[in-house]
Amino acid sequence: MHMSDGLISPAVGLTMWAVSSLATGFSISKLKNEIDEKKVPLMGVLGAFVFAAQMINFSIPATGSSGHLVGGILLSTILGPYAAFLTIVSILIIQALFFADGGLLALCCNIFNMGFLATFVAYPLIFKLITKNKINQFRLFSATLLSSIVGLQFGAFSVVIETLLSGKTDLPFFTFVMLMQPIHFLIGIVEGLITYAVVYYIYRQESNIINLNYQPLSINKNSFNKIIIIFTILMLFIGGILSWFASSNPDGLEWSIYKTAGYKFTEIETKLHTLFKNLQDKLSILPDYNFKNITTDNTQQKNIVNLGTSLSGVLGGLITLFITIFIGTLILISKKLFFKSSSEKNK
Repeated sequence: MHMSDGLISPAVGLTMWAVSSLATGFSISKLKNEIDEKKVPLMGVLGAFVFAAQMINFSIPATGSSGHLVGGILLSTILGPYAAFLTIVSILIIQALFFADGGLLALCCNIFNMGFLATFVAYPLIFKLITKNKINQFRLFSATLLSSIVGLQFGAFSVVIETLLSGKTDLPFFTFVMLMQPIHFLIGIVEGLITYAVVYYIYRQESNIINLNYQPLSINKNSFNKIIIIFTILMLFIGGILSWFASSNPDGLEWSIYKTAGYKFTEIETKLHTLFKNLQDKLSILPDYNFKNITTDNTQQKNIVNLGTSLSGVLGGLITLFITIFIGTLILISKKLFFKSSSEKNK
């Protein structure tokens, strides 16, 4: 569901930059109340896992389309919405800057569509409503499945609205929305099943880790260490090897554009579009998760493509791991300094 800059006007793109920046600032301020030494590494390792998992496009049968895990509900269930949103922000920034996945002008549209709507709308209104602060296997399954579907439905519709308001393309609204919603409903089902499997596994390892009240985590040390190790290994395996077998079918957004307009739609380039494009070209070290100017014309080239994909998956996961931990650590330090300062004032 990563939007390209070609769909977005400067007005819509910059407006969403403002909206997503406000949501990021709000999340940082709220996270100070709940972050602790265990949540920081958990943000890092789960963020790295989601980055790697997003490289695996799974085919949607009988459609010619594909989808991938978004991860907003998965992260919210374990980390709470504020840490989850900041983790998604980190993932999407890294994808856009270093791998040219999603446009820079459209970056905050993607943050809103894939992060905000899942963590601040679908999670509290669907997941928490179903669980009612009580977890059992049936409630967990229902909540993860339905909130994943709803989150993607909101995100897909938001893509259509942002495209419509931008007025940069001649994609007919009704046709576009009637393709986007059903295909993302199917993708949402798969996302819900994957999310349930991951969350249920973590829940079985440590039931206290399901963060319904957004409080500091109370986790057994052995269980915590096991989760950290397993998801680090999964990130390396998925990003380094399993990513070779991702579906080559277009994702839900690309498929919907193709079915609507055959990839041929009017684009109006502005100076701001050119500026963002040139910046992204300079910053992206592995565009489209591979080496630059590589084709698959022969076996040797295919091997180089696999190497580039593996490097992208592992490097991207590690960058996400360290940046997310760095952000979490800064918030944790600011929390400790704040409470230290408050304590000294009260003496």
